[in-house]
Amino acid sequence: MTHWLVANPGAGNGQKGREFWRERLASAGITGPECCDLQDKSWTAQVQPGDIVMVAGGDGSVNAVAQICLEHKAVLAVLPSGTANDFARNLALPEDPAAVCELVQRGVTQKVDVAEFGDGIFLNVAHIGLGTVAAREAEGAAKKFFGRFSYGVALLKQVSAKRGFHAEISCDKAFVRGRWLSIAVSSGAFFGGGNEIPQATADDGLLDIIAVKPRPLLQLLLTFLLVRLSGKSPDRTSTVVHLKGKRCDIYTSKPKIVTVDGDEAGKTPLHVVCRKHCLRVIGASVVRTGEAGKVASGGVNGS
Repeated sequence: MTHWLVANPGAGNGQKGREFWRERLASAGITGPECCDLQDKSWTAQVQPGDIVMVAGGDGSVNAVAQICLEHKAVLAVLPSGTANDFARNLALPEDPAAVCELVQRGVTQKVDVAEFGDGIFLNVAHIGLGTVAAREAEGAAKKFFGRFSYGVALLKQVSAKRGFHAEISCDKAFVRGRWLSIAVSSGAFFGGGNEIPQATADDGLLDIIAVKPRPLLQLLLTFLLVRLSGKSPDRTSTVVHLKGKRCDIYTSKPKIVTVDGDEAGKTPLHVVCRKHCLRVIGASVVRTGEAGKVASGGVNGS
């Protein structure tokens, strides 16, 4: 079994790069990992089933490495180094980098879902509408200064200027249409730097679709606060619609930009299918959000 290390030097504040993680991996007993990057993917042909591909970066880098792991039946190990680190939150990874490296060394794995669309995948969320503005504008100096809160700053700057868009959403047997401010399709339980999707988990085989209607800023904030306090989404209110299903199809009256895991990925229509338990990842548990709090599922030792 080979340990591969992929590091994005531009992730987060730039302080958790390749050398940072090599030192801590060595302390945990993982010495001499094969170091590589995503700019030159010639190394990926050498990845074997059961290898552990470690990625030090944000959700965009994790997405790219997850595709490699799926193709070669390798194990994905996330070394949280980005701004949001939402996929890492799904796995309840320790905040201490040394503890993360020890987890990798022990080889404790989980199986999680992947959302598949067209010829791509996402691990966290696909956005249409206002959510794409946050992903595209939370960049540069503002992103480094505000950290994960930069996504919320970008949203607040834009929410009052958005009137929404017309779209139809079908999800298994459910169907809704109307004018929306934002539509999010999630495979995991977190987005936008730690915001929870109520009653969701990254291994339940279901997509969560959250559609928000255009409303005054105060009403939107109040709804957001109620959801955070209660730990669940209202079934269907005047502001939010929350659907679940194994697949989702979204059609908009005009083509709209789609972002997945923070990166632009084309335009609508969007067709998503959940592939259950298809990705093996390093992690002691998978977080479940909901009224009862976070419940962890059991781990599997070894590869």
